[in-house]
Amino acid sequence: MKFMFIVKTAHAGPPAPTPKLLEEMHKLAKREIEAGRMLDNGGLMPISMGAQVRIVDGRLSVVDGPFAEAKEVIGGYAVFELKNKEEAVASALEFMQLHKDHMPGWEGTCEVRTFAAGGPGDNDDAMLRPVMQVKQTTHEATAALDAALKSCAESNRRIADMEARCEPVSNRD
Repeated sequence: MKFMFIVKTAHAGPPAPTPKLLEEMHKLAKREIEAGRMLDNGGLMPISMGAQVRIVDGRLSVVDGPFAEAKEVIGGYAVFELKNKEEAVASALEFMQLHKDHMPGWEGTCEVRTFAAGGPGDNDDAMLRPVMQVKQTTHEATAALDAALKSCAESNRRIADMEARCEPVSNRD
């Protein structure tokens, strides 16, 4: 099942995440992406940099941010492919615990929503397959590069050991 996590705060201008919170969120995201559970994520810029496109009384209008009536502000989102709602809630709890631990005083909500069945992208592996293939290829290339670097380091160590055991040869005229 596909889930969207929507992170909201009651503050119109939430403080920037602490460096430690960012570090821990990046670790968590990396783990979830490598496991194939996190499909997408992102943080949003402040509402002062945004706009709203509205329909009121049948007329379209555009309102630039900030929006005085905003009671909650979406700070970011993530899209996951998980087994069920229970797994999604457990994942959201882990994410929110990072905020509690590394950003004391912050208050917010992580709304967990299931994608509607039958809509565009509903378990649409054909749309995600190219992205997942690129991620897999990148992961494999990174692993191959790591192995090659370790092999080079080992070769360099062996050469240095052999050079250290050799006696210097002087040039004879």
